Amino acid sequence: MFDPPPNTALPATVGVGYKPAHFTGLTDAPGPVGWIEIHAENYLGEGGRPLAQLRALAERFPASVHGVGLSIGGERPLDPAHLARLRHLCDWLHPASFSEHLAWSTHDTGFLNDLLPLPYTEATLARVCAHIDQVQEALGRRILLENPSTYLAFAETEMDEVTFLSEIARRTGCGLLLDVNNLFVSATNQDWDARAYIDAFPLDAVGEIHLGGHDEDEDDHGAPLLIDSHGREVVDPVWTLYAHTLARGGPRPTLIEWDTEVPDWPTLRAEAARADAILSPVEVGA
Repeated sequence: MFDPPPNTALPATVGVGYKPAHFTGLTDAPGPVGWIEIHAENYLGEGGRPLAQLRALAERFPASVHGVGLSIGGERPLDPAHLARLRHLCDWLHPASFSEHLAWSTHDTGFLNDLLPLPYTEATLARVCAHIDQVQEALGRRILLENPSTYLAFAETEMDEVTFLSEIARRTGCGLLLDVNNLFVSATNQDWDARAYIDAFPLDAVGEIHLGGHDEDEDDHGAPLLIDSHGREVVDPVWTLYAHTLARGGPRPTLIEWDTEVPDWPTLRAEAARADAILSPVEVGA
């Protein structure tokens, strides 16, 4: 198991996924926003305005780095060059948190621009744990692993998602990122109980919570089909699940994700304020 060095934790306040269109808003009128998160793969280059703006923001806000390209669940070995670029980013930015997805996006020599689900089997568990160990060693830090949004279940699955994630955290020492919208999407699409999922989840391992929007559709049988899009406001049932999570686990750093159909700054800040109104009254040890 990786034994991470001590590092700074994110504050148990509300953060936003940073977009360059919001640079002025963040610097002039941040409102309740206490930290920012970036997608790692947008900042692996050298120089330019994006890195200059990020450096300026990092002087004012704790930062979280969220990776989308490691393919931790993939069958092929992790890319050492990509790991080295991530290490370089973390070494100069000194983020308070680094996270990735429980997903795969590589096959043979190709890379698929998606975060694809995994069967929850002992073989998959061993592979994911080995990859997380490799990432934590390469970055020199503990990472957080995010629960996925899913649209189907695998026939070969041997355990439920909570058990799978709990065992990953136990074996590797990694933390967990609980995406409440992903949970709601998966529960709706597969017809299971989202609240029971939270009640069984190892909340002590959660270092960050994500909230975002989704699109609504129907499957071929007329049943609800939710698509994780990050392109609109958080819906009321997700806010309710978020409040339930905090009531059981206490306050956690909470991110508003809005990655497509990016709104103006006042709209995003209003979403952050709504999260803050739920988070701020929660006491430590709840």
